[in-house]
Amino acid sequence: MTITDPIGDMLTRIRNAGMGRKAETTVPASRILVEIARILKEEGYIADYTVEPAEPRPILRIRLKYTPEKRHAIREIKRISKPGLRIYAGKDELPRVKNGLGIAILSTSQGVMSDVEARRRGIGGEVLCTVF
Repeated sequence: MTITDPIGDMLTRIRNAGMGRKAETTVPASRILVEIARILKEEGYIADYTVEPAEPRPILRIRLKYTPEKRHAIREIKRISKPGLRIYAGKDELPRVKNGLGIAILSTSQGVMSDVEARRRGIGGEVLCTVF
């Protein structure tokens, strides 16, 4: 089965697993999905991730993070740029998520990074998703 929007699928699986209080979720792995998981881990939204070999594709296993009160660390995760409507932002137009409390994940010419890193480097790109 071919997935039209693998990034949207990954975000939905994370959102659903968090609402169901699951410890982890799995997604068919790709380079961009692994990079998004890396950023989510660096920013403290997920506990960890691993890539496991499998057939026909590797599997990205994401361990979710919860507060001591059993609340999901990710309150809101949204897909911004979709296959039918790509959203790009220049270096001066990068979105601020919840007044700087959340992050935006961008695909740039220098790789996938958070909006904070893109501002630091002075580059823009495609706004993949926002996380709060």
